[in-house]
Amino acid sequence: MGVTRTDVELAAERIAGRVRRTPVLPVSANLSIKLEHHQHAGSFKPRGAFNRMLAAKELGELTGQGVVTASGGNAGMAIAYAARELGVPARVFVPQTAPAPKLAKLRGLSADVVQVGREYAEAFAAAEVDGEQTGALFVHAFDQPEIVAGQGTIGLELLEQIGAFDTVLVSVGGGGLMAGIAVALGDSARVIGVEPELCPTLNRALDAGEPVDVQVGGYAADSLGARRLGALAFEAATTYDVGSLLVSEDAIVAARNELWQEFRLVVEHGTAVAYAALTTGVYRPADGERVVLISCGANTDATTVA
Repeated sequence: MGVTRTDVELAAERIAGRVRRTPVLPVSANLSIKLEHHQHAGSFKPRGAFNRMLAAKELGELTGQGVVTASGGNAGMAIAYAARELGVPARVFVPQTAPAPKLAKLRGLSADVVQVGREYAEAFAAAEVDGEQTGALFVHAFDQPEIVAGQGTIGLELLEQIGAFDTVLVSVGGGGLMAGIAVALGDSARVIGVEPELCPTLNRALDAGEPVDVQVGGYAADSLGARRLGALAFEAATTYDVGSLLVSEDAIVAARNELWQEFRLVVEHGTAVAYAALTTGVYRPADGERVVLISCGANTDATTVA
């Protein structure tokens, strides 16, 4: 296995004091929401970013050249935040389609922002070349062991905060969050990945028996728009029998509105994807099944919530 429970536990020790232990909102007797959108930089991703950089620092690989990454927005903000906290420069390659609020926040975090192409894959290719040319540490948005292990610390927190539960619903893009939580939980709970019908990386990978390129689009593509599931995510999904569900664009919009109207949670469309599985009945919990939803990000334009 590329990432182990021990890796996640070491990540928790490494990033302790640098990330928030986000609260859990009890919605009903059998539904809880982990409010990871309250994390630094507005999403879960600083966990993996700090773990990647601190692990590299231990090995002498984090130098004055800083870090470089590619991101649709959230990973870039997390990496820029972690780099700023660690006192190293960050350069973030983003698609030209990245939302204005995310670009503004990236620049507010002192990142050097470079816009390339229309999709994440194009920005990724440019960031890799930049890292090779400059010597900056390349930090992947989702498919590095340290990244996956860092995201998995959410699973450890859930076990401490809630104790016993049966199912975790998590939105999937490149799959780093899903993979980390699956590794952290092991056999203690099942993880189910939920994706937009227009960004089905996990769904298509499971059908094909390996990660494959897919076309991406729709409301949640800014945060879930990876063209291909990560190799580590595929390994975790097959090892831990991660489920795969798809939800429609209309369902995502309605779920996002409901999270605001019912719970006053201002979240991005990517977060609403997981909740949409419940609101539409795409996922129907069994009687007494204890479900946890990961509210993974809130980097959005609040004026478009209602």
